Amino acid sequence: MSDIAIRCDGLSKQYRIGQQERYKSLRDVVTEAATTPFRRLRAAISAADGNGNSRSEIRNSKFETIWALDDVSFEVKQSEVVGIIGRNGAGKSTLLKILSRITKPTRGYAEIHGRVGSLLEVGTGFHPELTGRENIYLNAAILGMRKAEIDRKFDEIVAFAEVEKFIDTPVKRYSSGMHVRLAFAVAAHLEPEILLVDEVLAVGDAAFQKKCLGKMGDVAKQGRTVLFVSHNMSAVNQLCRRSILLETGLLITEGVTNEVVNSYLFGASRKAVRTWRDRSSAPGGDIIRLGAVRIVSQGEVKGIVDIDKEIQVEIEFWNFSEGIENLYTDVYLLDSTGHTVLSSPSTPKASLLSETWFGKPHPAGLFRSICKIPPNFLNEGVYFVHVFVSSYGPAVNHAAAHHAVSFEVFDTGAMREAGSGPWHGVVRPRLAWTTNFLERLP
Repeated sequence: MSDIAIRCDGLSKQYRIGQQERYKSLRDVVTEAATTPFRRLRAAISAADGNGNSRSEIRNSKFETIWALDDVSFEVKQSEVVGIIGRNGAGKSTLLKILSRITKPTRGYAEIHGRVGSLLEVGTGFHPELTGRENIYLNAAILGMRKAEIDRKFDEIVAFAEVEKFIDTPVKRYSSGMHVRLAFAVAAHLEPEILLVDEVLAVGDAAFQKKCLGKMGDVAKQGRTVLFVSHNMSAVNQLCRRSILLETGLLITEGVTNEVVNSYLFGASRKAVRTWRDRSSAPGGDIIRLGAVRIVSQGEVKGIVDIDKEIQVEIEFWNFSEGIENLYTDVYLLDSTGHTVLSSPSTPKASLLSETWFGKPHPAGLFRSICKIPPNFLNEGVYFVHVFVSSYGPAVNHAAAHHAVSFEVFDTGAMREAGSGPWHGVVRPRLAWTTNFLERLP
């Protein structure tokens, strides 16, 4: 028996811009299963005759298209925990949707050997009108589990998700945090042989994130296969011995996680400004789209900034929702290992300055938010920036760009005494020190 759990060969997925993909009904699946052998034979004959559609032919059609995945090939062995990393739009979620059989590839194929459990988005597979209890049984039945197996795991799932009081409440009334806790608990506890997890740590508090990491570690120790998509490089380093880097649909590199993460952090993302000139493809949606992110010091865009100079993170975004209120921007600063150094939102209670627009209706148009990092605060080193544009009441994230820009802090020696070495730690602010003489020795 082969020890391969997942094999992808030439996997490619093309989307037509502006066209919604039609997902299959049960009738479609049954019909497709019956006709697949004939379609494969016809495709093979067409390829042999040279009549198959080439990529250039598809591109020359009247529709504008993008390749979310382009000729991606790799193998994952049973019991391996593999990280999938890359920027927004790299093709990570598309890959997992193909492996979960939610969508089918344009070209190539993927072999899955084992029962698959997926957590691709908050509440994926949940029916909003059903209660938490009913959704647990529904998801488990879809995985092919018997009722006796579900009964045995039920209490453990509910306890992990911390939704005991709401287990008989329709999930449409759950918060996003409750959704993801229950969805993760179901996916991780129902013993799939292959677990596909997409950015589960993006929602939930620090305690829940830690519990998720611990559970995925337990899953891996039990010999099950895990594909873990995340922008949290620290979590990827902790969980995965091997990782795959995707960029604009292409597989850039794969190998030991630490080396792949370094390639990602110090590769294409190493730049002080990023601009999205085409609003239709910029991060965001119908309400907000990002326009630009840049690092500015002394009035100029800089990739290397002096340690004793102020640093500005400038975020430009387009608002398409006339009159929207309580918009705010959020900056996450990460060090070279992927650990979050600090986060700062532009909300009134978190900002030193009075925010001009918060709480007021925003007109449709272009906005610029600026976060100022004081001089002599960050230590020397390389830093990466996540940016978000959100609103609350309720809390909704409208646009995000992970590792949008980066910069390096250069130590000018402004705080060093003669002969002293570098400071340790991530921050090195000037703090208030006093020394008093208390008494003379007798």
